[in-house]
Amino acid sequence: MDSSLARTPEPPYTAVVFTSTRTDGDHGYAHMADRLDDLARRQPGYLGHESARGADLSITVSYWVDHAAAAAWKQVAEHLVAQERGRATWYDDYTVRVATVDREYSKP
Repeated sequence: MDSSLARTPEPPYTAVVFTSTRTDGDHGYAHMADRLDDLARRQPGYLGHESARGADLSITVSYWVDHAAAAAWKQVAEHLVAQERGRATWYDDYTVRVATVDREYSKP
């Protein structure tokens, strides 16, 4: 997992916030997460992502040039398989939030 902050362009752009709690055990999760990370990086409109995983809660934010690019990623075949596996096996609970970033600022 890359621990650096995503480098995003001047707003506006789209952020997809995926917040989850996991089930016990891996059940192929780590392999799929690595695969999707690689696949997402090659999708048109992908800008980057950031993840934080604690003992009980995980948050991943992916950044896209616009809502259409984020929606297209949601429909990629391998991502659809992972979504189904997540619902059935990997997650106790999750929420996806899609937002438009209107402004950003960071440490100078």
